[in-house]
Amino acid sequence: MTERWDPELYLQFAAQRARPALELLARIHAEDVAAIVDLGCGPGNITPSLLARWPGATYIGVDRSAEMLERAAATHPELTWVRADAATWAPDHPVDLIYSNATMHWVDDHAAVFPALVGALAPGGSLAVQMPANFSAPTHTSIADVVRSRRWSVDLEPLLRIRPVHEPTWYHDLLAPLAESIDIWTTTYLHRLDGDDPVTRWASGSALRPFLAALADAERDEFVTAYREAAAPHYPRRPDGHTLLPFTRLFIVAGPA
Repeated sequence: MTERWDPELYLQFAAQRARPALELLARIHAEDVAAIVDLGCGPGNITPSLLARWPGATYIGVDRSAEMLERAAATHPELTWVRADAATWAPDHPVDLIYSNATMHWVDDHAAVFPALVGALAPGGSLAVQMPANFSAPTHTSIADVVRSRRWSVDLEPLLRIRPVHEPTWYHDLLAPLAESIDIWTTTYLHRLDGDDPVTRWASGSALRPFLAALADAERDEFVTAYREAAAPHYPRRPDGHTLLPFTRLFIVAGPA
């Protein structure tokens, strides 16, 4: 079954998902940026912020999802949108900024891919990446628990990505020899979510997506219910009606001194 992203579902938590993207953007110190690649651009929700920061730059948005690109192109038809895999796509010529928000954790072989991205930069260019680093939290371990405890294990276990993001020091040692400067940090956000079962809705727009895409229509509700039962005890609704979701993210900016 073809993987599909649902832009509307993903953007249910647009403010929470945009915050780390904007904080990554704020830590990029480059001033002269003539060409931007937004690698994993999604529905283009961060595009206006990138162009506002560097209004004279050319912009290419790259994403594997046709649904996300359709949404992005509908909002910004004047820009260039490319359907491609972030693991293998490369620009035709060196660019000043490769910006990637919440994408590279879907990509394997960071030891090869990250140096290749640095190699695609023009002199003085910057690589800026944000990735979830929440894979040991119940948001993600509950997925593995459901997959391995149910009849779906044979079909779905190969889709599990137990720890696709390395420790910060690993990225430092990989990228420090390739960049004049490197800034790496983690932030744990405490999201206050509203509504019924917001953690399952959050996961359905991202981490659960490959598993739901691999299931027949009749099985998806059963899988979501099983996930909800596994994850919900870890994220109870508070007396004020909010559900608290701690979520850790890893940030990397490699570029000029």
